[in-house]
Parts: sequence; structure tokens; C-alpha cells
Amino acid sequence: MSTATYWLAGVFLPLFPLSMAFNGLFNRVRNAPLRATLLLAWPQVGLGLGLAAGVPVPHWYVSLALFTSALYAFRALGVREVGQWVGYLATSAWALLWVALFNGTDLQMVRLYAFGFSLPLAMLAVLGSVLQQRFGAAYTGLYGGLAQMLPRLAGVLVGVVLAIIAAPLFPAFFAMLATVVAATPRMPLAAVAVGGIWLLWSWAGVRLLQGLIVGPADDSRVVDISLTSTLAYTAVLVLLFFSGLYVGGGLL
Repeated sequence: MSTATYWLAGVFLPLFPLSMAFNGLFNRVRNAPLRATLLLAWPQVGLGLGLAAGVPVPHWYVSLALFTSALYAFRALGVREVGQWVGYLATSAWALLWVALFNGTDLQMVRLYAFGFSLPLAMLAVLGSVLQQRFGAAYTGLYGGLAQMLPRLAGVLVGVVLAIIAAPLFPAFFAMLATVVAATPRMPLAAVAVGGIWLLWSWAGVRLLQGLIVGPADDSRVVDISLTSTLAYTAVLVLLFFSGLYVGGGLL
């Protein structure tokens, strides 16, 4: 029964090929608030199932988790649609939670890691719908120069993507750092792999922003997000920043 529970957990903390279940569902859901809810809840279900299994995480799960995370981080490099990019980064991030569980990280802390990964992804899912409302699609390279056309939206996008790719001092940064530190004594190759995946995230984030933010503005007449929305997004990013300091308290 515990083995079956772990396999089910592999759907919610995605392990390839079970990871296709989440990405298939996520691509079918088009409602932005529902997408955001899915991103926040999905890994928490997996962590609950992992706890219910009642047995140590198998060693080979770590290898499969690293493969899954690297695969989806690499796939994100070539994705142009913002929603699909979010799904791939979520899969890559959640798979790494298996490494933290294997290293004996406290479950409540791993839940915080999952939330730190998921919240900025949920924000980007909502921002993707904002882009779709204004341009008819949320694709990189389809339109550029958002920094000139929509400076408020562009600024929020930059902050959210930085939180997603684990830039200092957001929660994802400390989650990745703690995972590397904990894995180094027991699995040095796994620690190196996590560092490589982290670099892929940064590369994918730069490519996403490059396709949206920079470049000459086109002739589209679109309205920027409101000051109230900008302040709300900024408040969440500030909250994430300070919660990152809490998550990383033991590492500072």
C-alpha cells in the first residue's frame, strides 16, 4: 500500500512519465484563477501522500526526480507560450522536492518550499491571462517592447520571473540553496545536478523576458495594468521577499 501511495505521490510531485498528467490537465484549464489554484494545491497533495506512505523515499526516486526536473527545465527553454512555460517550470521545481524529502528535510519546511515555488508561478499564470486579454495571445516573440508599452506590467513580470527562477532572496532561492547544501554530503552528484537545473531556470527566465520585455514597441494600443493591480502584485513580491528571509534563516 505504501508503494502504491508513493506512485500516486509521483503524479502530484511530478516524476516522468507521470508528470504528463499535470501538464495535460494544466494545458486544458484556461481559467486563470483556476490555474493559480491548481498550481498552489497540486504539490501540497503530493506532500500529503508522501507523508501517508510511511516509508523512506526510495533512492531511485531521487535519480528520476532529477531527470524529470532537468527535462522540463530544458523543455522550457524552447517554449513560447507563457502558460506552457509555467507548467514546465512548475513540474521542474516540484520534482526537486523529492530530493529535499530524501535528505530528511522537515515536512513543514518542504511545504514552505513548495509554496515558495508555486506562488510566483500562480502569479505568472494570472499575468499570462492579462497578456492574452490585451494581445489575443501570451507568446514570447509575438510582440515586444512591453517595457515601453506597458511599463507597470513589464516591471511586475520581471519581479515575478525573478522569484520563479530562484533569484536571491526569494523563497525559491533558499529552497534551492538548502537542497544543494543538504545533498552535498550524501549525494554530491545530485547537488551538482540541482545546481545545473538552477542555471537552466535562469536561462529559461532570461529567454522569456527577452521575448516579452525588450525590443522596439509595436503599434498596438493597449492599456497598462492599473496602479492598484501594480501595488497588489508588488505587495505579494515584497511578502515573498521577506518570507524568503524566514525560510532561509537557518542558512544565513
